[in-house]
Amino acid sequence: MGKQAKFLASLALASFVLGSMFFFIFEKGHNPNVNNIFDAIWWWVVTSATVGYGDIVPITSQGRMVAICSILVGVFVYTNIFAYIAQSVMLALEKRQKGLVPLELSDHIVICEYTAPADELIQSLPYCSGFENKKIVIVTDLVNVNPYPAHEFVYGVPINPVILKKACVQNASDVFIFANMRFTDPDIKTVHVASRVLKLNPKARIFLEVINKNHDLLKHLPGNIVPISSSELLIDVLHNAKMDPNEWFKKQTTT
Repeated sequence: MGKQAKFLASLALASFVLGSMFFFIFEKGHNPNVNNIFDAIWWWVVTSATVGYGDIVPITSQGRMVAICSILVGVFVYTNIFAYIAQSVMLALEKRQKGLVPLELSDHIVICEYTAPADELIQSLPYCSGFENKKIVIVTDLVNVNPYPAHEFVYGVPINPVILKKACVQNASDVFIFANMRFTDPDIKTVHVASRVLKLNPKARIFLEVINKNHDLLKHLPGNIVPISSSELLIDVLHNAKMDPNEWFKKQTTT
């Protein structure tokens, strides 16, 4: 609980205890509607919320002063509570939009790096059999805000296991790793990310975008990792107007 919340809770509690107690002391014996402490508590709740049913009203001058203080404190506390709640909700939404919130998902799709081919895939998946109803998580540090509000987003470098766990890669059914051209040898980095994913989820199907399909490292990939060259991705889009991972997997099993 933050300092603001603690302050508001303390102020409301003090107003409740002192307001109810002093109202009961000042009004008891003078006000026919105040017979016990519960009448005073009911009055405080109604008054501090500025509802004012009118069933119990202060008669004494001291009681009216207590009422004024209770109303002022009530308006201040309730206004700030609503503002605090709104601020907390906005902060939570902003964190989610910026990819700072750990996710809880399973049987979903994880896309590592947000590049032009990755964007093509995101737009194609709703039209691919077996992928159309799965949630998508984009993991990257190439953008600071979720590029697709309809999907989930985790900000960070995909090679980091902590970031991958935030995206629940250990529960994912399929992982797509795209080449990051900022690196001298993007394929080494892509395969390295794949190795991290394998440690967390050895059962997932992993698709790699590679620049050089004859790279020595690709000879050591297990069967559940499907390497696709950047040119093949582009040919897919040109011929079929979409990317279909099912076709990539078929090519892998037939070779």
